[in-house]
Amino acid sequence: MGLRREMGSRKIPASLASLAAVFGASEALADQPRPWELGFQAPATVGMERINDFHNILLVVITIITVLVLALLIYVIVRFNERAHPNPSKLTHNTFIEVAWTAVPALTLFLIAVPSLKLLYFVADVPKADLTVKVTGHTWNWSYEYPDNGDISFDSYVVDDKHLKPGQPRLLTVDNYMEVPVGVTVRVQITSADVIHSWSVPSFGVKTDAVPGRLNETWFKVEQPGTYYGECSQLCGNGHGYMPIMVHAVSQDEFNKWVDLVKKHPDQAWPAVTETTADAGAATATQVASAPAN
Repeated sequence: MGLRREMGSRKIPASLASLAAVFGASEALADQPRPWELGFQAPATVGMERINDFHNILLVVITIITVLVLALLIYVIVRFNERAHPNPSKLTHNTFIEVAWTAVPALTLFLIAVPSLKLLYFVADVPKADLTVKVTGHTWNWSYEYPDNGDISFDSYVVDDKHLKPGQPRLLTVDNYMEVPVGVTVRVQITSADVIHSWSVPSFGVKTDAVPGRLNETWFKVEQPGTYYGECSQLCGNGHGYMPIMVHAVSQDEFNKWVDLVKKHPDQAWPAVTETTADAGAATATQVASAPAN
């Protein structure tokens, strides 16, 4: 199977495409990677908000440490160079300085460790979930299963460049995206069918390895509707760069409609319509629905 599967390889029912147009029209584009971007993507979950806050605190701490060390180096260079201090001191011990340069770093690490461990516990402890999605990594695509919703399952492949629509990011858009409702706790069970992959969505603060023969767990709770992007974050072969992740967060009512519609068409996949205007969404849905099967 090729690295990139073209859209239109499976015929989409008109009813499925019509609902895709509605979802595409009401969708708010969430954050995604941008050229020359600094910092994290905008957080979409409480976990990512806490990660972002902790990062900002650490940035202040390491900046203070860097400035302090730089100031000490400059002082030593200026004060104790050969021209300014031709007769070097033979002092070898200073109890106060030795205690200080041991105690201050230890105290700093302790103050960092407390919020760090609390954050690790928060993101690692999976709460009671409202929805479970199983994600399986393959070389080189993802597959999704919804065991709580009648065993819905489908494969997700990167969309070829020539099939991208305006506004769709290259190498991040997929043909069949993961659909989740906002405001609910989603448990994600992650495994692999072949080599080690890593399911990562920066806006969610989630990055969990997909290991063959092992079922790892993570969770998230999306606060705002929209489309969120991620990628496989583990080198997994020559198709590693063609394993994007696309998560579509919608209201609970829209998610229920999606579940009902997929159940009515179990042999069909969900078309990835991500345009932000009604006209663009309707046009794309019509084009996908009319595409002949290969």
